[in-house]
Amino acid sequence: MPRPKKCRKVCRMPVADTFVANSAKGEAVVLTVDEYECIRLVDYQGFSQEQCAEYMQVSRATAQLICDTARKKLASALVNGYTIRIEGGDYHLCDGKETHCGCGGCQKYCQRKSDAE
Repeated sequence: MPRPKKCRKVCRMPVADTFVANSAKGEAVVLTVDEYECIRLVDYQGFSQEQCAEYMQVSRATAQLICDTARKKLASALVNGYTIRIEGGDYHLCDGKETHCGCGGCQKYCQRKSDAE
């Protein structure tokens, strides 16, 4: 019996959760929230896979697997003109009490978010 998946720490939900190509073929690729976070940290923020793994509270091998899976999904969507949806996955949102995180300060972000509510 496989081990249960460990929840991955995610800084915040994506601003947009659906991307549609001009010539969308009706099919969709689903990128999980934790896959999105891994891509955001490694490819957008420039984290190493080791830093990403530490941030997401998983092993380096798991972070590498998450990134590889996400990149294959993104490549398939781009090459084939599929819609990309970001949803689901095994994750928990940062509680805003972190001293450092992938967004440049969860505490600041969560404080602004709670002030607006």
